Amino acid sequence: MSSVVLRKEIFKSEIEYIKNPHFKENAEKLLDLLPEYFFSIPASSTGKYHPSFSLGEGGLVRHTKVAIKIAHDLLEDESIGNVFTDDEKDMIILAIMMHDGTKEGIAQEKYVIFDHPIVVANLIRDNKEKTTLTDNEVALITNMIESHMGPWNTNRYSKIVLPKPSNKYQKFVHMCDYLSSRKYLDVKFENDNIVE
Repeated sequence: MSSVVLRKEIFKSEIEYIKNPHFKENAEKLLDLLPEYFFSIPASSTGKYHPSFSLGEGGLVRHTKVAIKIAHDLLEDESIGNVFTDDEKDMIILAIMMHDGTKEGIAQEKYVIFDHPIVVANLIRDNKEKTTLTDNEVALITNMIESHMGPWNTNRYSKIVLPKPSNKYQKFVHMCDYLSSRKYLDVKFENDNIVE
């Protein structure tokens, strides 16, 4: 089984949330850009900032799946999701799917790299020709990714200042990522799929 088929299978349920075939196809292409380690590392090496389901082997994938599930459920609620078009909802799912894709860099480093939101956004921009995404679609997706850290946009070991969420798209993506990292969450998984 090729890496891209396996990656597509890992996020099969989440890709199904995407309505537009154009964005479904590009979800698979974007997943293929991610370094192999993304699919095996924990969301947190220390366990300090993430709940138990996102620790251990594959924890970053589970964290991402929970963030996507939160997004999907909120976007399906017409009182919340009615501020986004169907295509915008699909791009939100894509942004969340990719948001931590280079958490330890392109070539895996020992620790989380602070500017990983910018690194993964640049990875998408630099590989746009491998997708069928338009310039505007890439701009919106990467814009949502770059600010997903919210108020945690500075680091004493880095001179980089990440953008803070300022529009409804950025704030929504940050909210879903933030909620997925809350230690009080107790999401059950079976074979790396969320148990409903």
